[in-house]
Amino acid sequence: MLSDGAKIRALIVDDEPSARRRIKQLLARDAEVEVVGECTNGYEAVAAINECAPDLLFLDVVMPEVDGFEVLARLQSERLPLVVFVTAHAHYGPQAFKIPAIHYLLKPFDRKSFATALERAKTKLASARGSELTRALLEELRAHANHADRILVKACGRHFFLKAEELDWIEAEDKYVRLYVGRESYLLREAIGSFESRLDPKTFPRINRSTIVNIDRVLELQPWFHHDYRVILRDGTKLMLSRNYRQRLAELLGSKL
Repeated sequence: MLSDGAKIRALIVDDEPSARRRIKQLLARDAEVEVVGECTNGYEAVAAINECAPDLLFLDVVMPEVDGFEVLARLQSERLPLVVFVTAHAHYGPQAFKIPAIHYLLKPFDRKSFATALERAKTKLASARGSELTRALLEELRAHANHADRILVKACGRHFFLKAEELDWIEAEDKYVRLYVGRESYLLREAIGSFESRLDPKTFPRINRSTIVNIDRVLELQPWFHHDYRVILRDGTKLMLSRNYRQRLAELLGSKL
């Protein structure tokens, strides 16, 4: 419980229904915790945090459009709850950021690891230092969180690096991603969600479920059928922008769609 004896108000943010359900079931076992809401994306999360003012946030890192880090960046400092990051990507663990004090749960997690994270959160919240600690740790996280500058690829029997800035666009192909660089393309064995998490979201936004684009390559947006848009790149490549990803791209381009 909190220092004043009140229940801990928890908010769950994850785009995977099974993950939200798992966290909610585990929290339901604890009489000291009250789940005040569930969110399926970053936009909902920002609104819910501002409205509900939760004490504890279980936050997925990789989500479409607005990821976990962007959610926190959009909050006022006085609104920051204590954060437990939930991720399926090991490179988002504490060693990657060199910040061991922030909580991380690596999917799939068991009851023991969840209980450990929850107890650590309770301890900090009960000490009335939770919000101050969270603010300090998030500032440190933002300072250390670096996106990949180089991508290792294999072609013609050799391995070499591509600079992230050289990528024009990326397309999902089942469990692979195809990287387009000028007239060349390279196939990489990695799911698009995982690959997306290694890129700077301000430079490489998702424009539909299977496509990421380098925003510096965007030349034009053309209205298309059913309120969708076509994204025209500088080399003439035509890609589709779906409605679910339109708002994020508009924000990055500084325009309304």
